[in-house]
Amino acid sequence: MSVASKQGILEADAWGAGADELLDRLPRLLGFDDESAAVDPPAGPVRALHRRARGLRLGSTGAVWDALAATVLGQKVTTKEANRSYRRLVDRYGTPAPGPRADLWLAPTPERIAAVAYEDLHPLGIERRRATTLVECARRARRLEAALEMEPEEARRRLRAVRGVGAWTAEGVMATAYGDRDAALVGDFHMPNLVAWALAGEARADDDRMLELLEPYRPYRRRAQVLLKRSGMHAPRFGPKAALRSIERI
Repeated sequence: MSVASKQGILEADAWGAGADELLDRLPRLLGFDDESAAVDPPAGPVRALHRRARGLRLGSTGAVWDALAATVLGQKVTTKEANRSYRRLVDRYGTPAPGPRADLWLAPTPERIAAVAYEDLHPLGIERRRATTLVECARRARRLEAALEMEPEEARRRLRAVRGVGAWTAEGVMATAYGDRDAALVGDFHMPNLVAWALAGEARADDDRMLELLEPYRPYRRRAQVLLKRSGMHAPRFGPKAALRSIERI
């Protein structure tokens, strides 16, 4: 398949039962509909970062379950812990990907996870709270996928109707799967401090202060947060790093 954009033509191939669907949404996946050139941030660090990253396009996957599974596993743990659990989940319940690469695996389907018990997920480093949320999302996957056809606020309500899905998880899915350009990540351990330090020189902040500082960047607060995170900046660190835990041994 060939996909045309202002930057040229992209050649893409896909295999398996969902190949046609994936190719149809490939332009959105790659952010071809992200009009980054029209973004004009206020003077300051975000504007400078935006000008240095003109080629940055924020895509959307159009796959709510996939985004939810990865985001739920990232709740209240370090990135390394979340990635480790996700790899184990794919190894245990995923399937080989179609196509020429024998070393690629697909993430587990919601039907597969919906039938899993907590006791099966604990050895993968997933404690009961995240396991329960993950299974509940899997059981409601069809209803949650329908959020893609809703207005943003209605989609958020649909996502947060699932017990265990809070603002942090919902905003992550809205950004990744829905493609909401204004999705502002809240409930994150580091993001409020990063935003406050970069935009106001304040070492610590809560979500309310972060959203106050991001208000001038509507309707592209997601881009502002992504640019700041990619910049390598960070607020002053006053404590030790969080230790990695072996949940499967608890």
